[in-house]
Amino acid sequence: MEVAGRVIVEVVVVVVKVIIVVVIVVVKVIVGVVVVVVKVIVVVVVVKVIVVVVVVKVKVVVVVVVVKAIVEVVVVVVVVKVIVIVIVVVVVVVIVVIVASVEAKVVIVVFFAKAY
Repeated sequence: MEVAGRVIVEVVVVVVKVIIVVVIVVVKVIVGVVVVVVKVIVVVVVVKVIVVVVVVKVKVVVVVVVVKAIVEVVVVVVVVKVIVIVIVVVVVVVIVVIVASVEAKVVIVVFFAKAY
């Protein structure tokens, strides 16, 4: 009986460690994605400034620069979609891990209830 109790406690410890690792990875991914989004937004702003400067000189170049700006905006939209997908996946993983840990706790309670 003691061995089973120890195994269950070790399982709970492993589950907690997995939760901690998942949270750390999620935070790193979100920070990385936010940094990329900020960089892309900065590029879009720079491209728009270039458009304003170039408008005065040549109208043909403006079309090219505007196309670049539109492409950058599309990249931002895609990055935002990726962020949403990552957040949804993370939430699902966390819920699964929490459910698994709750099941482990139920096993512990049942085990100790049977022991007494």
